[in-house]
Amino acid sequence: MTEMAGGCLCGAVRFTAQVHSDDAYLCHCRMCQRAIGNVSVAMVNALKAEVSWADEPSTYRSSPIATRGFCGVCGTSLTFAYDDSEKLDLLVGTFDDPSRFRPKHHFGVEHLHRNWLDTSGLPEYRVDEYQPIVDRWMKSVGKLPE
Repeated sequence: MTEMAGGCLCGAVRFTAQVHSDDAYLCHCRMCQRAIGNVSVAMVNALKAEVSWADEPSTYRSSPIATRGFCGVCGTSLTFAYDDSEKLDLLVGTFDDPSRFRPKHHFGVEHLHRNWLDTSGLPEYRVDEYQPIVDRWMKSVGKLPE
């Protein structure tokens, strides 16, 4: 078990969670696709009692059986939780170091978009090597984001 920290894009909502394994999963259901605005979302399961919030996230009742947590300032999606469960899902990308997690399965595969699963053959570009973006960041704040 490891305590890991995370939060939203703007830093208004921060959490620590007891993480018991590296297991994560990709959800492809239409509700998650619409909530996140993407073809899938990577999530890791945790016990609600083992997640501590510096500031509680805002919540949205996304269905009659579940809620989603998000930052009310920047809009970052943070959680998914069934009302009757002791567990919740934290979005992998909200952890300060998401590299620990590995996908172990897919969920909601009836809406899976296979073209987005294996993109290993596509060209790859680094942000810090794309001069128009580097110039924008340097002009605005004098450095690249982390």
